Amino acid sequence: MGCLEKLIWNKYTKEELEQISIPKPMEEVRKQVLHNWDAIAKPIDGLGSFETLTAQIGAITGEEKIDISKKAVLILCADNGIVEENISQSGREVTAAVARSIAGRHSSVCQMAEVAGADIIPVDIGIQNREEIHGVLNKKIRCGTRNFLKEPAMTEEETVRAMAVGMELVRTLKEEGYRILATGEMGIGNTTTSSAMAAALLKCEVSLVTGKGAGLSEKGLLHKQEVIGQAIRKYDLYEKDAFTILETVGGLDIAGLVGLCIGGAIYRIPIVLDGVISLVAALTAEKIAPGTKEYLLTSHQGKEPAAKFLLKALEKEAVLNAHMALGEGTGPVKMFPLLDMAFRVYHAETTFFDIQVEQYQRFDKL
Repeated sequence: MGCLEKLIWNKYTKEELEQISIPKPMEEVRKQVLHNWDAIAKPIDGLGSFETLTAQIGAITGEEKIDISKKAVLILCADNGIVEENISQSGREVTAAVARSIAGRHSSVCQMAEVAGADIIPVDIGIQNREEIHGVLNKKIRCGTRNFLKEPAMTEEETVRAMAVGMELVRTLKEEGYRILATGEMGIGNTTTSSAMAAALLKCEVSLVTGKGAGLSEKGLLHKQEVIGQAIRKYDLYEKDAFTILETVGGLDIAGLVGLCIGGAIYRIPIVLDGVISLVAALTAEKIAPGTKEYLLTSHQGKEPAAKFLLKALEKEAVLNAHMALGEGTGPVKMFPLLDMAFRVYHAETTFFDIQVEQYQRFDKL
């Protein structure tokens, strides 16, 4: 009996996706938000990155009066065929188990999101199980990817469909009133797929961007690096474009996250990125649809070695550096309360006049 699939209808082809034109965020709004910050009773740039991040959100949404009260974390769950090569200490059955835990609101990210006031939306975009999981949105493309050491992980059609799922999720959630979204994922083997993609996208040595994932031994790490190296040589990935790299050694979760990033740019809704897997998706999205990165906010750097190189390639800095390696969107969930606190100050509009202090003057240009 075949895998239970929910048909994903979309109107995109690879060529059409590559022709998407990303509009620039509204620069005049960004400048106005920064100007508003300067009028608030505090030192110039006193809230540092949070002033520029809030201004970026304003430019994305086109609104000076910014509202991010309705938040959601999208956790895309999928299995990876490369697990057959023993690159993880866990089996593929763990993906479904964790997805059930998320759906039951028992996982770490769910506890954190309750504090942060964010909704959790788990999505099955490619779990190996045939059965639907109660509480998990079924957008399954297929039951896991293929073993990329033997053949490409996905077909072109599957890759495009997974990206279209991500874009459609953004459109739907914006229509439902969500104001800011975050990326999350769950899938055994996805630090291998993301490391393979990072090495190919950055054209760097595999060892520089490949870590222990969920806890490999030194021997296991060397094997993981060798598997990735074999795939890069097999498909000559240093010479391939971003879409081909995604299709060949990526995952359905990563492809969906690429669509989320591009969807954020199309529908003008800020996307807060999680760790290394989301960063790989972000760089892929930027290469497929240039300009996408202006709609993305980073949350944390994480423990995987590829993260710092991906951040540099995206020309972004992580706000948090807590050596996290949990995934599931936990980085953005930590970020949400910090943004809320910044916006509390911004909207309070306590001026220098209010506290009877002469306003600080800015001598550099915004």
